[in-house]
Amino acid sequence: MEYNQILFSIQDSIGTLTLNSPKTINALSKTMISEMIDALTKVSADETVKVVIIKAAGKHFCAGHNLSEMIDNNAKEYKFIFDQCVLLMRLIHEIPQPVIARVQGIATAAGCQLAAQCDLVIASQDARFSTPGVKIGLFCSTPMVAISRAIGRKAAMEMLLTGRDFYAQEAKELGLVNKVVSLEKLNRETEELAKNIAKASRFALSIGKQGFYAQIDQTDDKAFHYAKHTIVMNNLSEDAQDGIKSFLEKKPVTQWKDR
Repeated sequence: MEYNQILFSIQDSIGTLTLNSPKTINALSKTMISEMIDALTKVSADETVKVVIIKAAGKHFCAGHNLSEMIDNNAKEYKFIFDQCVLLMRLIHEIPQPVIARVQGIATAAGCQLAAQCDLVIASQDARFSTPGVKIGLFCSTPMVAISRAIGRKAAMEMLLTGRDFYAQEAKELGLVNKVVSLEKLNRETEELAKNIAKASRFALSIGKQGFYAQIDQTDDKAFHYAKHTIVMNNLSEDAQDGIKSFLEKKPVTQWKDR
């Protein structure tokens, strides 16, 4: 697929997906969503990529859905848009690579959902998160899923019911953001986090990410049962055996086999 609204590149085992429509404040149009799905589907099978960064060109991260596509249409068309959006959000969790959102400016509605759905979020001090759909008669129901799983219920309800801006530091205190940095340091801090994660075995990262989301909503007994069997199988892997032996021998692993 030829990309018109995103950019995608790979360097040093890190894939970078850039929302590249600053004139529309990187709105998630049907075209952009389709291109993101294509890029993430391809990268999921790319064994050279260990981490993915999602960032945006221009002053802002993402203004949500392209509202010009939301008027004077029928239910079938609206269903297609939200089916594709849900597919994109599910892909972010399902691909084996950890996904980091690098957020500057506004992340509103589905843009807030996109950030919340990522595994980690680094935000600039000026970043603002909101779900303002309620102000235009369109409650942010799909963003609600990711947001309510990232922050507490009361804070999620406040965000969804008021539509107000939550600045980066407040979002961090609520658990929506991992780290807040100056705009000047945003690229560097995001890249350093990605490089730090990429030092690990791709196989171990994949097991860890899949396992985290598989157990997070289970009861303690079911979660421990799942985790116990997962770590047994993980322990049998070549990377785990190499890592344990290297640790005991007090020397670093020079090359992961990723299996």
